[in-house]
Amino acid sequence: MDKFVIEKLNTLPDEIDPSAIYNINIGILGHVDSGKTSLSKRLSTVASTACFDKNPQSQERGITLDLGFSAFFVKTPNYIKDKFKDNLRLNKSEYIQITLVDCPGHASLIKTVIAGASIIDTVVLVIDIVKGIQIQTTECVILGKYLIILKLFYSII
Repeated sequence: MDKFVIEKLNTLPDEIDPSAIYNINIGILGHVDSGKTSLSKRLSTVASTACFDKNPQSQERGITLDLGFSAFFVKTPNYIKDKFKDNLRLNKSEYIQITLVDCPGHASLIKTVIAGASIIDTVVLVIDIVKGIQIQTTECVILGKYLIILKLFYSII
């Protein structure tokens, strides 16, 4: 079981070759105020200028208005390389950069999430345990399924 533990790195070595880093973009989806931005903050060690609701309008309204990007790094585990032997870029990587795409949860901003869908590799659905499944939660499930179909379509072209 220990082989499945992935240790998050606080920093990367200074002289790392960018080609030794494999990137995975994870969309963080869920109903408004379900904890998406809080989760992204806790996981991330690298923050962009547009992450964590730094936009003054986001702070004023108390909601995420645009896609926010943050990241953390892990050493590429050998069991991942073994599982995805056909992915040469992954197998040559020393590190994986997990980029979190913090998505708005408000219904009126779903177009923003759809616009960013082409860069998202997979999704994490965040559900507030107290509030349970809400309207945008189900929309996010449908959107997540759409993103997977869209990725399959792009890989076929």
